Amino acid sequence: MNKVALRFLSSSLMAISLAPLSAQAQDTPRSDKHYVGLLVTALEHRSIGERTKEDAWGQAGTLVIGGHLNDLIHAEIRLGGGFNDADVSGGDLTLAVDYFASWYMGLHYPITDYANVYAQAGFTHVKGEATLPNREESYNAQFRDLEGDYPDSSFSISWLAGVDFEVLSNTFLVFEGGRLFKDTGSSANTFQFSTGLRYEF
Repeated sequence: MNKVALRFLSSSLMAISLAPLSAQAQDTPRSDKHYVGLLVTALEHRSIGERTKEDAWGQAGTLVIGGHLNDLIHAEIRLGGGFNDADVSGGDLTLAVDYFASWYMGLHYPITDYANVYAQAGFTHVKGEATLPNREESYNAQFRDLEGDYPDSSFSISWLAGVDFEVLSNTFLVFEGGRLFKDTGSSANTFQFSTGLRYEF
């Protein structure tokens, strides 16, 4: 092999070996990224009623807007609205979540090159309504105090935990669950279970 070919080969091998390092150096660090997400959320209302503590399920959509403060800590806001009301068994009560707005701060930790776990806590403002047809019926007696604005306390501490998987470049499939709010007036509480996509930029 002549010297020219040898130099060409060594230069090519060096360029190939340094290319991944160069690409990695050009990647934006997580601490400089923001993200948006769109989630489908199942809302589980628990401990509804004074006597039998019924459960009911509704559905909502959630928009997530946030940013990474450093490689491990993030902050975000969430805006959501219900699109399927929850019918409570054991009576005629229907719970509707008109909208909610949440603020969270949390930890985001990588477990593989393409997956992360996270947990976060914050506050949520909720506006909804509880409707009770046939309120005079005896089987609806335990739900009468809930009728009207729901929940009684519109602000609550909330939290959630989840896992995400990078399915495309900077695009993550997320699965998460946690408590959306707890009503101090009735002791009813609502849990959130979501899945959807988050895009980092």
